[in-house]
Amino acid sequence: MEQPLVSVCIPAYNNAAYIKDTIDSILRQTYTNLELVICDDNSKDDTVEVIESIKDSRIKLIKNEKNLGMSGNWNNCLKHCTGEYIKLICADDMLREDCLEKEVGALIENPTAVLAESDTQLFDLKGKPKGFYKRYKTRGLTKGKKIAREGFFLKNYFGAPLANTFPRKVLDKVGGFDPWYTYILDYDFWVTIACLGDVYIIHEPLNFFRVRNDSNTGEVMAGDKTDVYVKEHIHLVNKFKEELRLTDSDVKRSVFIRKCRNFAANIYLKLFVRG
Repeated sequence: MEQPLVSVCIPAYNNAAYIKDTIDSILRQTYTNLELVICDDNSKDDTVEVIESIKDSRIKLIKNEKNLGMSGNWNNCLKHCTGEYIKLICADDMLREDCLEKEVGALIENPTAVLAESDTQLFDLKGKPKGFYKRYKTRGLTKGKKIAREGFFLKNYFGAPLANTFPRKVLDKVGGFDPWYTYILDYDFWVTIACLGDVYIIHEPLNFFRVRNDSNTGEVMAGDKTDVYVKEHIHLVNKFKEELRLTDSDVKRSVFIRKCRNFAANIYLKLFVRG
C-alpha cells in the first residue's frame, strides 16, 4: 500500500538556535512520504539562513513578508499543506524517528479517529531529560469529547502541537487556529477537533518538548502571564460548555483547578528547569 502524503508544519520565528535539530528529526522519519512546510514569520535572526542551508527536496519554505503573529503564522502553515495528514511542530521541538509511522498508521487503520497522539518527553535547553507528559489514561480509541471534558478538570491531555497528528479533512470543519487566543490557541484547536470523533492514544514518548523560559509555555509556567492564561481558559471552557454538558459549577471548578496547576507548574519550572 502506498503511503499517503503527510504534511509536517513548522511555524518559525527567531529559532536559529534550535530549528536544525527540529528539521533533522523530521527528515529522519521512517515514514518518508512527507513534505516539510516551514513558514518563517519574518525572523530577525538567522532562522532562514539555517533552513536554506539544509538541502532536501521535501522542504517547502515560505517567508512571510510581514510578521503574522502566532495564530496567523500557524494558519499560514496549514494553508500551504497538501498532504492527507498533518502534524504541526514548534521550531524547537523534535520527533522520534518512528513518530509519523505510528501516528499516521493509527489514523489509517482507524477511520473514526480525528486525532492520533502520543506521550511527550520533556527536555531542558541542555538536552537533559526532565520527565514525561502523558496523554489520556486509555490506549487506542477513546471518544474525543470524553477526553476533552475530563481534561478541563485534570490537565490538557492534548498537550503541545507536536503530540498530535490529524487528517486534513477535519480542517474544513474546524477552520484553523482561533486568533482570539494568545497562549492556548492549540488547546482550543485540539478540543474542537476531538469533539468531532475519536482520539487514538499511543502511550509511547514519540515526541520531545524543549522547556524554555522565553517561550509562550515558559511564560505561563513561570507565572508571568497566568492572569491572561486563566482568562483564556475561562473563554475556552465556556465556549464548549453546551457541547460538553458543563454546568456553571463545572466551569468554576475547572478554572480553580487551572489556577492550581499553573502554580504547580511554576514551582516545577523553578526547581527542575531554571536551575
